[in-house]
Amino acid sequence: MTDERLERQIAFVVEIDKLKSVHRQTILIDRTRKENSAEHSWHIAVLAILLSEYARKSDVDILRVIKMALIHDLVEIDAGDTYCYDEKGTLDQREREERAAGRIFGLLPADQEEELLGLWREFERGETPEAQFAAALDRVQPIINNYNTGGEMWKLNGIQSNQVRDRNRAVQKGAPLLWDYTSHLINDAVKRGMLQE
Repeated sequence: MTDERLERQIAFVVEIDKLKSVHRQTILIDRTRKENSAEHSWHIAVLAILLSEYARKSDVDILRVIKMALIHDLVEIDAGDTYCYDEKGTLDQREREERAAGRIFGLLPADQEEELLGLWREFERGETPEAQFAAALDRVQPIINNYNTGGEMWKLNGIQSNQVRDRNRAVQKGAPLLWDYTSHLINDAVKRGMLQE
């Protein structure tokens, strides 16, 4: 017989497997299908490792950033993925995600619930250098995918360059050099007809 702590941890592990079934609007670079939220979170965590030198603050705690990257979308298990350019869908997004965070992280033992819920809220507030860098990476990854698929989802959804710039200004706050790179991709996407002006 296992103890209650382990049972709660395993219940959480089983629950978060559902993130693999939450599909996003970003398609894979090979264009075979849309990515799921678990793949997105993994990709952000790898970006945190590889691109850590571009964080605005040189003393950013990368392990903390990786943790945020891996848990920030777990709320989508209940709340679903809200397309970032869906103005109607974003109206109640905060409320849906708060409810989901309480339920999902509430499966854990109290100390781990407090830690992960705290990390999730830190990411959402975007006030710390770690949260700002994690948010920057969260925004850069879909732009890289969109650019490398010829803007397929941008075209499909009639997205304009000003929408992409406005949505992704958080990159500048967390990683200014990545904002420069992102801006270059957006400008080039316009020139190549992947993104409307």
